[in-house]
Amino acid sequence: MPLNKTDATAPRAPQLKVLVIHGPNLNLLGAREPEIYGSTTLKDIDRELKRLGAELGITVTAYQTNSEGAIVDKIQNARGRADVILINPGAYTHTSVAIRDALSAVALPAIEVHLSNVYRRERFRHRSLVADIVVGRIMGFGAAGYYLALRAARELGAASAPERH
Repeated sequence: MPLNKTDATAPRAPQLKVLVIHGPNLNLLGAREPEIYGSTTLKDIDRELKRLGAELGITVTAYQTNSEGAIVDKIQNARGRADVILINPGAYTHTSVAIRDALSAVALPAIEVHLSNVYRRERFRHRSLVADIVVGRIMGFGAAGYYLALRAARELGAASAPERH
């Protein structure tokens, strides 16, 4: 009789699915205002999110667009396909009622991420239209903020595990 063998037929817990949405101008990371946003590229961030996701048992899907409507579509399509949304709405943070409404409509836990500390920047950046509907906000840690948010997403997913699909 084999000792300590895992039964390959035992049911596995469903893997947490996290959708990461990067808003406008984040495709320019690494080149755009590195004194504010750092030198890490979006490709670097996405690669590290997927690597960390694999380590944490999370399937990470990353998406970037400069289009508000495409962000709304992506959020709406996440229903039934994602367990948690990480979103950096970029400049739409301060202007988009449509993104706010989409996040409310899908009723998925969401975490708002910003590379810079918006409160150390221009006053118009201090207002977020999604701040009061997201579970939490992480800002000012550069690319590491995304990784902190992914770890937080794992905790959110663990807390709602019985409800997951």
